[in-house]
Amino acid sequence: MIFNARRLSAEELAAVLADPEKVGTLFQGGPDELDLDKAWHGLHYLLTGDTYEIRGDVGPAILGGDPIGPDLGMGPARLLTPDVVRAVAAGLGTLDEATLRDRYDPAALSDAEIYPHIWDDGDDEFDNYLLPHFTALRDFYRTGAERGEAVLLAVT
Repeated sequence: MIFNARRLSAEELAAVLADPEKVGTLFQGGPDELDLDKAWHGLHYLLTGDTYEIRGDVGPAILGGDPIGPDLGMGPARLLTPDVVRAVAAGLGTLDEATLRDRYDPAALSDAEIYPHIWDDGDDEFDNYLLPHFTALRDFYRTGAERGEAVLLAVT
């Protein structure tokens, strides 16, 4: 299960709302996309403290939004409006490496069955896997907020 997100301009958002079937054609790779690989569930857990609940401003960053369009493998994509994107960006902007490192507990991630079930493999998962993906996530939302864009989220 791989996580992808794509920022949408106002024109792209209008096109998707007019024809939700277009959602599947938008994930083509490119500068407006984010690939979190399999780090999505671990990041969601670090951001929210929960396996699937959406809590606080950062909760929608990975698992939030309203379903839209066809099934892309693990259900339909989910859409975050520009207002939600701004709130997520603001929330992510308050988090730093030290805060996330304090929340990182490999045993808790394993006990919670956080995908991809690698947390007992060693301590490098935070520095080499989760932290770089968090930085990319934060930058992705910051750019979307600055541009007033919506975001599509998909786990495939």
